Amino acid sequence: MTVSITSTGEGHHRPPHVDPLAGRRTQADPPWDVYLTGTVFLDIIFTGLDSAPVRGTESWARGMGSSPGGVANMATALARLGLKTSLAAAFGDDHYGEYCWDALQQGEGIDLTASRTVPGWHSPVTVSMAYEGERTMVSHGHEPPPEEPAPACPPRARAAVASLTPGTRAPWIAQAASRGTRLFADVGWDDTGAWDLAGLADLEHCEAFLPNAEEAMRYTGASCPRAAAHALTEYVPCAVVTLGAEGAYAVDRRTGESAEVPAIAVEALDPTGAGDVFVAGFVTGTLADWPLADRLAFAGLTAALSVQEFGGSLSAPGWWEIAAWWRKVQSVESQAPEALSRYEFLTHLLPDEEIAPWPRRRAVPTIGFGRSA
Repeated sequence: MTVSITSTGEGHHRPPHVDPLAGRRTQADPPWDVYLTGTVFLDIIFTGLDSAPVRGTESWARGMGSSPGGVANMATALARLGLKTSLAAAFGDDHYGEYCWDALQQGEGIDLTASRTVPGWHSPVTVSMAYEGERTMVSHGHEPPPEEPAPACPPRARAAVASLTPGTRAPWIAQAASRGTRLFADVGWDDTGAWDLAGLADLEHCEAFLPNAEEAMRYTGASCPRAAAHALTEYVPCAVVTLGAEGAYAVDRRTGESAEVPAIAVEALDPTGAGDVFVAGFVTGTLADWPLADRLAFAGLTAALSVQEFGGSLSAPGWWEIAAWWRKVQSVESQAPEALSRYEFLTHLLPDEEIAPWPRRRAVPTIGFGRSA
């Protein structure tokens, strides 16, 4: 595994960062490592709640943060892992939309050439309440106008991440696949209750499918998530099923590999966006051609680091946080050798010289907070 420390350019005033694809880049590469499309939400997150809000009462949260959400979660996670990321998204024509655009373009270096601000359309908003390691969300928003679709011809990219909708094809997915883009798919809850894999027609264009355990079992009718993962490989070459507190299990039909990696035990402050960070970690490892078990371990690690911060997209870790975690766990004398060996690949991945931290944006209490300072 080869990485390099490179500069992100003077425009964003950042120190060097790790490029996980350094050993694989050529002059013939597409301009982007990953392409995504979707809608950007403004997330407002309340943390420090002792329990779920009770009807007819008022609950006070000890913490609060605001950050870009929706497709921004995945885009930010990918960019912070060093991948050149292009996002086609609808942004609201309001202060929330302005904040999200600035946070993604200026703060994270995400390309928004294919994005647009929709005149007269307000930003969708999600309020997330984190308590007891779980979350409850309330969202409001409207679909962007029909004249604001994703580009029919997406930019050339090594990979793209698609969120599949049961019963609906997204034309850009087939277009991207026909140009050699590797597709990674996840899926949301099927509100229709059909749970029919035939309804996920775009799965035929995808290299990997990453549902959670409940979704995988419902789509396949399997009695356990591991059996569901094997069943899914009849439809897609690689199936990755997340198992919550148990970790993740994956099967690759092409190589015959299967792997299971337990979750890292952490005290979760806010799980918002952890699934998106997991997918970003897996995509990074796949594009870098790591073994399946290493990809799973890396994805789980990045997700575990993200839940220790709050704010969805802005909780995603970068290489400095990953390197700091690896140094810390190695310094614990009581650390089980078998646990350390699972992450030994990080030793060869991280550069010998210490990665300089830089002030990453985290979720702020309110939009415009601190402007008078």
